Amino acid sequence: MQWENAAFLSPSSIMASPVRWILWTTCVCFAARQKAALRVTMRESSLEVVRGDSVLLPCSFFTYSDFSRLNIIWTLAPFSSPDTPVQVIVYDHGQVIKNPSFIDRVDFTGLPFSADIMINDTRVSDGGIYRCMVNNPPDTADPGVGELLLSVLEPPSLPVCEWDGAIDMGGSVKLSCLVEQGVPTPEIRWEKLNPEEISLPINMEGELSGSVQIVNVSSQTSGLYRCSATNVLGTENCYVNLAVYNSEAPDSPSGILPGVLLTLVMSSVLLALLVLILWLHRTGQDGRRTRRGRKGEEEQCYNEIGYTPSLMKRSFV
Repeated sequence: MQWENAAFLSPSSIMASPVRWILWTTCVCFAARQKAALRVTMRESSLEVVRGDSVLLPCSFFTYSDFSRLNIIWTLAPFSSPDTPVQVIVYDHGQVIKNPSFIDRVDFTGLPFSADIMINDTRVSDGGIYRCMVNNPPDTADPGVGELLLSVLEPPSLPVCEWDGAIDMGGSVKLSCLVEQGVPTPEIRWEKLNPEEISLPINMEGELSGSVQIVNVSSQTSGLYRCSATNVLGTENCYVNLAVYNSEAPDSPSGILPGVLLTLVMSSVLLALLVLILWLHRTGQDGRRTRRGRKGEEEQCYNEIGYTPSLMKRSFV
């Protein structure tokens, strides 16, 4: 049947068929070229990096046109203010423009064939939603935007432990623990370590602060307490040592201190009396010795005076 139809075609129709086919193909290609779409793809949807490390944010695109009018814009919607995105880095007609907060820390790695960027010395504030927008006229974008979620992880900072209240028997004590930073948000725990390790119920006061309230304290409340702040990057601890006193006990520190002071005062008085007695005793001995010496001298002088006249009398006789 096909051969029969072909037999009825005139030579002019046969010669014209290739021409029409070429024209039709040219028109289709031109129409497709006019409707060419620039495609942007993100090879990763989310990334994590430890604070201070480097991270590569990938962004690939496909275009039919040359790169003479290529325009690439990276923006960041930070976690702290997601409604106010900021430009991170821009490539426009061969020039690169960087946000001042990213200068010396961000750069393109594959221009003009890719829109990948590298961020060095990452900070917690770098975390958020990044958008890669590519435009290369006359290609149209379909879509021309890709998104990526970046989380900058940070180990917990050293927590600060404090206590407040009365540590007398029957009093009430509050243990508090504060952590300034950490991503993800650190988990805070309070434990009593001795004589045995006991986990304590904690009252969270915000995301980075937790406290424990101890009422009607007793001697069993005394011991070492630990606050732990933990996330995927590690754990930091701080400690509080509580000593509960019984003010009514005779051997309590409040009763021992006056007794010790009284003992020291009495000992000082006795020592002073002993020194005084020894000094008086020695002074008395020295006085007797002095009187005995004077009496001996007087007797010796008397003997000399009594003996001399007799000799004188005998010499005159």
